[in-house]
Amino acid sequence: MTVQLDKKQNSSTPALVSPTLPPQELHLDRPLKLGVMASGSGTNFEVLAQAIRDKELNAQIQVLIYNNPEAKVKERAEKWGIPAVLLDHRAFKRREDLDRAIVEVLQQCQVEWVIMAGWMRIVTPVLLEAFANRVINIHPSLLPSFKGVRAVEQALEAGVKITGCTVHIATLDVDSGPILMQAAVPILPEDTPQTLHERIQVQEHKIFPVAIALAAKKFGT
Repeated sequence: MTVQLDKKQNSSTPALVSPTLPPQELHLDRPLKLGVMASGSGTNFEVLAQAIRDKELNAQIQVLIYNNPEAKVKERAEKWGIPAVLLDHRAFKRREDLDRAIVEVLQQCQVEWVIMAGWMRIVTPVLLEAFANRVINIHPSLLPSFKGVRAVEQALEAGVKITGCTVHIATLDVDSGPILMQAAVPILPEDTPQTLHERIQVQEHKIFPVAIALAAKKFGT
């Protein structure tokens, strides 16, 4: 297992990605059946759809579940011809009730792996036990640092010089669980939350499909 400097982002501020594996080690014998959960614009959702179309990830997205009626991710799903289901969290009294509805949709769509691509709700044992070790999350920091909301702002406020993003198996503890893949992004003196978030997102888009394949190899397809 090796690490690799990603010089495409900026030659003076390369990103460090780990692990990097040869493509043959990430080959999947059959397509993964994914269910994606998202709350916002859906850029990571679209990255996954693109990776699947380009045969970089052997998978198919069975369904998108979104909780915000105004989320732009719905439009992205429509563009890709992927079924989208709105489960507005405001319509449920408890988090567990929402997760039961989510599990029902995922099971109806024969989903094997649950991908949280900007899902801004805390999940419960209802979901995590239904898909044990098969719920994957992406977070804009180098976990275990800067968990929770405003991770980019937290990094800037702390004055750290390096942050990044992490793909991990979700557990009951927020932004915890086995780490699958990380990309480190240097913080520049002139960075704002927006500029830093944009540079982190570049790395999110690169590692997310790879990390999903890595999870399938590690925990079984």
